Amino acid sequence: MRKVILFIAMSLDGYIADQNGGVDWLQGQDSNQETKDIYTEFIQNIDTVIMGWNTYNQIVTELSPDVWPYDSFQSYVVTHHPEESTNTIQFVSHQPEDLMKELKQKEGKDIWICGGAQMIQSLMQTQCIDEYHISIIPTLLGSGILLFKDCFSSIPLQLISCHENNGILDTIYKPRKVSDRNG
Repeated sequence: MRKVILFIAMSLDGYIADQNGGVDWLQGQDSNQETKDIYTEFIQNIDTVIMGWNTYNQIVTELSPDVWPYDSFQSYVVTHHPEESTNTIQFVSHQPEDLMKELKQKEGKDIWICGGAQMIQSLMQTQCIDEYHISIIPTLLGSGILLFKDCFSSIPLQLISCHENNGILDTIYKPRKVSDRNG
């Protein structure tokens, strides 16, 4: 069965964007040192990308206004904004957890949760995320858009791997099985 994977970067203090929604701080500690490309390896097992409206809007207006960077994937934008879908971008008003259940039943590779703090928090609350790939950037923002808010109950995790790369900690966690949560 397909896995739902959150693949995202956050500041050391838990923010995925600054207070203006900016992400220009997403870099390692030494600008003269090359940072390992974990994205290229990650997307080898992905064929579907899910994001919220704000993430989509930031991509098409700021980060990549001329070219849709996820053209080789089927993209879903969870939104209440009425938009015309294309062959590769579907605008849906489903509840995120309903969309995940529907997509997991289809044949294909894994599903990448790309962004959208509210959507991510909803998926965490409903325990729809199978793996958490979180890159911790060596920056303290102090404010902005938090990845984790106090809107869900405790989710015990198991560390699968952790690698340091130019000051960035690339971590992979998965939820512990119910039998592991009691001990």
